[in-house]
Amino acid sequence: MGIKKKTFMAAAFYLLCFLSLLVEGFDRSEFPDSFLFGTATSSYQIEGAYLQGNKGLSNWDVLSHIPGKIDDSSNGDIADDHYHLYMDDIELMHSLGINSYRFSISWSRILPRDRFQGVNQDGIQFYNNLINALLLKGIEPFVTLNHNDIPQYLEDKYGAWLNPEIQKDFGYFAEVCFREFGDRVKYWATFNEPNIMVKKGYLTGTYPPLRCSAPFGECLSGNSSVEPYVAAHNVILSHGIVVEIYKKKYQAKQGGIIGIVMSTTWYEPLTNLTNDWVATKRLLAFDVPWFLDPIILGDYPSEMRQILGSNLPTFSSEDKKKLRYKIDFIGVNHYTTLYVRDCLYSLCEVMDFFNENAFTYTTGERNGIPIGTPTAMDTFYVVPRGLEMMVNYIKERYNNMPMFLTENGYAQGVSNYTTVKDFVNDMDRVDYLNQYLGMLLKTIRNGADVRGYFIWSMMDNFEWLYGYTLRFGLYHVDFTTQARTPKLSAMWYKKFLQGSDSLLKED
Repeated sequence: MGIKKKTFMAAAFYLLCFLSLLVEGFDRSEFPDSFLFGTATSSYQIEGAYLQGNKGLSNWDVLSHIPGKIDDSSNGDIADDHYHLYMDDIELMHSLGINSYRFSISWSRILPRDRFQGVNQDGIQFYNNLINALLLKGIEPFVTLNHNDIPQYLEDKYGAWLNPEIQKDFGYFAEVCFREFGDRVKYWATFNEPNIMVKKGYLTGTYPPLRCSAPFGECLSGNSSVEPYVAAHNVILSHGIVVEIYKKKYQAKQGGIIGIVMSTTWYEPLTNLTNDWVATKRLLAFDVPWFLDPIILGDYPSEMRQILGSNLPTFSSEDKKKLRYKIDFIGVNHYTTLYVRDCLYSLCEVMDFFNENAFTYTTGERNGIPIGTPTAMDTFYVVPRGLEMMVNYIKERYNNMPMFLTENGYAQGVSNYTTVKDFVNDMDRVDYLNQYLGMLLKTIRNGADVRGYFIWSMMDNFEWLYGYTLRFGLYHVDFTTQARTPKLSAMWYKKFLQGSDSLLKED
């Protein structure tokens, strides 16, 4: 099914009203020439073709078909049909003027059964075609090896991330990717947001494999006090194995770099009380440092050990050997900032189950006033200073290791009354992206080693548990016809990257 190319003069008119936002204080030339400007997606959220090309079932293929698990009862069976329309989508990327595209590789498409039953050449061919087409347009592939979805057989066979056996499987999958694609892919990330994947999969039980215990959630099985930390431990060691494989066997001859991508919410104390300040520091440790401290510094944060005790695994001498090769960069996914209230030394009528093991409560309001302008996603607020604070936090904790802002974006909601015109005229997203990009430039000017910026998302897609009820795309997608329509934000990004003379040209 082809993609309809449309010119929206009305959208261009609205864009003209926002030109002052584009040039107020910064422009593209103030970033380094080598800086990556791109867009981001993930395999399950856009590819579709879930039973085509000899692909195996993923955990998200299974979960999304369970009644009641997805807000709008949808799934990613077709999604954006990127599997068939990738050439058209690359043309849209090229028209924007981006120089990099971040996407993930479907493990189930490469190894539909297990590592002993062979590599799926149809999957290899699809990603070869995608990578080659990107490079022909001057777009650098930025590849994530795991973005939530894993083969369902790993769960059925031995419990996936709860079993150390998955370290071997993930290492094998990664090496297949390095061997097949690494001559052209120069940017690799092992995981996307493992701190979210593990919490939602094993603490609250809303992501696969739907494991939790009361009071964190209502699941058929699981232990929310123990399993998140066992799963995280195996993720961290799997990451270490993959980094070692790349560093020892591929990096020198292929010339790429490898890192990991974390979800990063900035937190601020709800009050000026000491307990809330301490709780904020504690919650930060239970989030990004939970994974990055072992990977970079060699062990879990002391705040976690003090509270969790024996529920937090320890690193054996063999484990530490798996972490001896260090990453080259940190990927930072940042969208929002929240307030934190202490529930360890203070009385809380209710705690935030997502963060209960840290004994905190998070909220987007103080005295009825939002921390920033709310968006369609209930915990996402427009707070540009949070990006500056988060980047500085990572900069200081990890000795200014190179960073990429691997996701940043704005959610639009869907209702029965929302029209295509409403989505296309996304002036709130233009304002959001402009403010956050300006704040990112400020951090670079102040010494942060940030080397790229990727907007989430290239186009509207399947947003996990929200299904199609949230839209983050620069391009509006009609999921019936698969037509892609540029939003105001796409035109804004194009203008920023290519100049005003491209503003009214047809894509």
